[in-house]
Amino acid sequence: MPGPPVPLVAKRPKRIVMVDDSVAYAETWRRGLEARYGEKVTFESYANPIQVIPVLGPGIDLLLLDLEMPVFDGRKLAALAAERGVPCKRIVIISAHDADELHALFSTETCLAVINKTEPRQQAAFLMILDSVVKR
Repeated sequence: MPGPPVPLVAKRPKRIVMVDDSVAYAETWRRGLEARYGEKVTFESYANPIQVIPVLGPGIDLLLLDLEMPVFDGRKLAALAAERGVPCKRIVIISAHDADELHALFSTETCLAVINKTEPRQQAAFLMILDSVVKR
């Protein structure tokens, strides 16, 4: 005789954290993520990289870091995030620099991807990454 039904466990929303000194850019992503994924994601943004340091840890599903910011650049912040338990495969570096230049700066051991934030094809690739993160 089968036992009582097993309750379905709801998946927790994926936690996406962005660090970019452009508040307008972060807000654009906030609106886009809410429209695309609804309650499947939570989005936190930080314009000041110093303010994100206390929240860095393994509970982040995707960390988006601008390469060039005042005080901390994306490379230093990515290294600090990895030290605090954010897996490298959950870190994406975003920048207005050319994708080839970004690939020269970051190896596959330091982050999941580098994305040019102004090139449409790069944005399409970025959406595929986001879709994958939200699905798992």
